[in-house]
Amino acid sequence: MNNRRVVVALGHSALGKTFPEQKESVKNASSAIVDLIEAKYQVVITHSNGPQIGMIHAAMTEYSRLEPSNTVAPMSICSAMSQGYIGYDLQNEIRTELLNRGIYKPVSTLITQVRVDPFDAAFTHPHKMIGRYMTEEEAKAEEKKGNHVAFVEGKGYQRVIAAPRPMEIYELDAIKALMDADQIVIAAGGGGIPVLQQGTRLKGASAVIEKDITSARLAEELDAGILLLLTGVEKVSLNFGKPNETQLDSMTVEEATKYIGENQFSTGAMLPKVEAAVSFASSAKDRKAIITGIDTALAGLTGKTGTVIRC
Repeated sequence: MNNRRVVVALGHSALGKTFPEQKESVKNASSAIVDLIEAKYQVVITHSNGPQIGMIHAAMTEYSRLEPSNTVAPMSICSAMSQGYIGYDLQNEIRTELLNRGIYKPVSTLITQVRVDPFDAAFTHPHKMIGRYMTEEEAKAEEKKGNHVAFVEGKGYQRVIAAPRPMEIYELDAIKALMDADQIVIAAGGGGIPVLQQGTRLKGASAVIEKDITSARLAEELDAGILLLLTGVEKVSLNFGKPNETQLDSMTVEEATKYIGENQFSTGAMLPKVEAAVSFASSAKDRKAIITGIDTALAGLTGKTGTVIRC
């Protein structure tokens, strides 16, 4: 196990929701990442893509309406587009920050595909809301195509897609080769492009993968010692937002599992991070996961703040 090897998972707060917001947000994220590199950690970066993939899907859907000869882009293509343009912004800002500090290290973004199980229960019970809001007529048209939709009060209908668990990261060997060459790697963006293996062919799945869960899987496969999950808060809390809110410095895997069972963590925000932390920390002795904010990334890594999860 390499205790200086860290997989850093960037949440929504690191990227913003629009082109201008992302451009500014990645500057702050890049500064935090280069702090880790300057401290001699070997870093692999993953990132969320929720707002971005939704924006791309909405734009491509609108384009198909304006140009009927062009079909709506599949979710797998939208995912690949999001990896490309988020990676583009991240790698350029990280490169700039490195050079401004007198550090030369190449930065690479890998379009990453992740195998999912076609029989995963998530395909039967989709829950991830994505894309533009639709009228009732448009929603019925989506349902005729076999897609799931849900009504959002005051906004209309929205597409609902599956979030299956990651099974295999196809570009893992390429990630390892780049790391062995002492490069900084951005990979598995948005949890990876979900694909189904059909013989020698990989077919894109109409789904998204939870980024934090893929990050834990990637950290295991790379034999990293630390999974660093960066989010919008400095520490994990119990009873979040309530008068009796309590911040946690640490949790054992057993304690975290108990809190998950008590529904202490919100489904769309902290829960996937704690689940990923539990998965990684319990995968081998001495592995640990840390959840903290972007501005406290290095402090979290060195034990000064954040919430540490270990066996």
